[in-house]
Amino acid sequence: NTDRYLARLGPTIDREEYENTINLQTTYLTLTILGAAVPIAFFANFASENGLDLFFVAALFVNGAGGGFTADLLISSFVFWIYMLFNQEDGSQPCVFITFNLCIGLSCALPVYLWAQTRATS
Repeated sequence: NTDRYLARLGPTIDREEYENTINLQTTYLTLTILGAAVPIAFFANFASENGLDLFFVAALFVNGAGGGFTADLLISSFVFWIYMLFNQEDGSQPCVFITFNLCIGLSCALPVYLWAQTRATS
């Protein structure tokens, strides 16, 4: 099946390149699932113990370590958004990935974006 698919593509892609692309797509998809499941589990645990109120925001900056991680994540997310907004040649929709970033987190949004980019170029 794979050999017939590669034969239709002609000389533009070889078997090794095809397999590397498929492996990379699988890796990104696996990391997307993991990047969604882990933060949701932590967030659900926090929400069940503390509820959802302004205490949540205060907890993000409870000490220097937490504040540093939070600031790092916010800056990294902002950089990711800028990158997507200025690299839309392939027709990707940054709003979809920004929504993943805001609703789940960068650990899900970045690998799903990379998965989508790899699928679009393969």
